[in-house]
Amino acid sequence: MRLLTTLAAVTAALAALVTPAHAAGPLGEVGGTLALPLHDAVQALPAAEESRAGYQRNSFRHWVDADRDGCSTRNEVLLEEAFLAPEQTAPCRLSAGEWYSPYDNLYIGNPGGLDIDHLVPLAEAWDSGASAWTAAEREAYANDLGDTRSLIAVSARSNRSKADQDPAQWLPTYAPYHCQYLTDWVATKLRWQLAVDTAERTTLTQATADCPNVPVKVTFAR
Repeated sequence: MRLLTTLAAVTAALAALVTPAHAAGPLGEVGGTLALPLHDAVQALPAAEESRAGYQRNSFRHWVDADRDGCSTRNEVLLEEAFLAPEQTAPCRLSAGEWYSPYDNLYIGNPGGLDIDHLVPLAEAWDSGASAWTAAEREAYANDLGDTRSLIAVSARSNRSKADQDPAQWLPTYAPYHCQYLTDWVATKLRWQLAVDTAERTTLTQATADCPNVPVKVTFAR
């Protein structure tokens, strides 16, 4: 009975916090919003077994120039996240500048030393529901500039160490960043209504237990 009461309370909370009121998907529809404390947000993630069957990286067309301003998604992120602006020449060639890689607490002064990480990797997104998306939805995910948590400039070494692993398998080497990383992971999965499997939810629940129970606010992208 207590479990049913808890589930009913969570359902009611979700209904109150999701806009618009008539949701098309499990949590909401494109453009709708959701705000939940971190610990509740972890439990609100849809549950499903993961499958990598059929995955190919080129199923996600990425680093496009969606606004046709001459800068690819990669360079848009580099320009946005630089704390010392790089030199820019046409067509959006970047040099110099300075960035901070929070995964490993490094400062990097060469754009060639950076990768743009999909916080939730493309393969993980495929496993978690993107295999059923349209090509256009996968392209939108791979180039998501609508939420600063989706893509992040980090050292190439740290990104390649992470590869396609989820938090049950990999966390940044810089421990003080763990809570932010986990919070952003949850937000990205909620934004795109991606599922978690049992091991992932268990890890997220345990790893965020001592993190600040901050509000996680998202606008649904699909």
